[in-house]
Amino acid sequence: MNSNFINRILRAARLDAQLYEEVEADKTSMRQAMLVVILSGVAAGVGSISHGGLMGVAVGTVTALVGWYIWAFLTYLIGTKFLPEPQTKSDIGELLRTIGFASSPGLIRVLGVVPEIERFVFSAASVWMLVAMVIAVRQALDYKGTWRAVIVCVIGWTIQIAILLAIFSFLKVLPKPV
Repeated sequence: MNSNFINRILRAARLDAQLYEEVEADKTSMRQAMLVVILSGVAAGVGSISHGGLMGVAVGTVTALVGWYIWAFLTYLIGTKFLPEPQTKSDIGELLRTIGFASSPGLIRVLGVVPEIERFVFSAASVWMLVAMVIAVRQALDYKGTWRAVIVCVIGWTIQIAILLAIFSFLKVLPKPV
């Protein structure tokens, strides 16, 4: 990994709005965004390995990738077609890149291997990722304020969860309750 990539991950995790503008405009950053999603998924799998084992790592990574794409598509659809502002102009690639980097805080989930802090780490990572997502969406959709981005994220997240649950139910790979 090069220092520019690591710097981008850290800036995304620090909720640097300029970073999200940067990756929105940088069409060459798609691989980096995908790698952030993969690393975040692997971190979640490793952090919860006591529950899911190696299969959990694989399922977590695939889920992160599928969820990333579904969320980006839903965000694009909701944000540009149903809730755009007059200046909103975006494409699916911009959302994939910004949302991919919004997964950066999820890297801390690897600390979940310590059983005493697993719930805290996963909860903190979830909230942190959601805040990063709102910033990423606000920047990618050129919203003037944050509330519209929050609404788009809540609607997209709700639909994404329903889609993922349907896929898991169909494939019979729902994680076992803890």
